[in-house]
This record gives sequence, structure tokens and C-alpha cells, in this order.
Amino acid sequence: MGLFSKILAKLGLGTASAAAAAPAGTAPAAPPPPKPVAIVDVVAQLEQRAAANPQKLNWRTSIVDLLKLLDIDSSFAARKELAAELGCPADLMGDSAKMNMWLHKTVLAQIAANGGNVPPNLLD
Repeated sequence: MGLFSKILAKLGLGTASAAAAAPAGTAPAAPPPPKPVAIVDVVAQLEQRAAANPQKLNWRTSIVDLLKLLDIDSSFAARKELAAELGCPADLMGDSAKMNMWLHKTVLAQIAANGGNVPPNLLD
């Protein structure tokens, strides 16, 4: 499981597609109708986690704080691994501040693409 998959799992996203695999050896006459993607209110979840956390974490601007709220390794090595997993441009990988900014925007955009309700102002 990649780091981004862990983020999705912590938010309750992306779990339905893995469970929908058909058992081997069965040949259904017609494919089942597609199920609508459930929208997860990511902001409410993260705000609730932030309120319960003794640290003042600003997940809206910091990838480190976002990862901490989700109880995921926020070390530089883990962030670098996540950036590589999500296709961070090589020129940003050498500058931790630029990589972190790119990573924060990309993680939020990918959460939104996977059914998370992320406001547009956090995706700019």
C-alpha cells in the first residue's frame, strides 16, 4: 500500500473499489450497474481531528500537519516518497519548501479526485 493509499484509507475514500472485485470463475450475464461515488466531507473530518489534537496543526497550508492529523509518517523521507509516488517534478524534489507546497496542493487535488469534498479555495 502506497502512502497516498493510506491517506485515502484514513479519510474513508477508495475502499469501495477494492471490495467490488468479482470472485474468480463467475461469469455474470450482465455487469452490475455502476455505484455512485460517495462524497466524503474531508474538511469536516480534518477540522474534527484538528480540534481533538493537542497540537495546533494547520492542515490547510501544511502537508506535515495534514499527515500528522491522519497519523501518517510526516518525516522528510516519507514526504519525499509520497512526492515521488505522486509524480513530483524532479526540479522541486531538491527544494523541500517547494516540494512541500507542491505536495500539499497535489494531495488535496487527488483527495478531491477520489471523492473527497475539498473546497476550491484549497485547490488553488
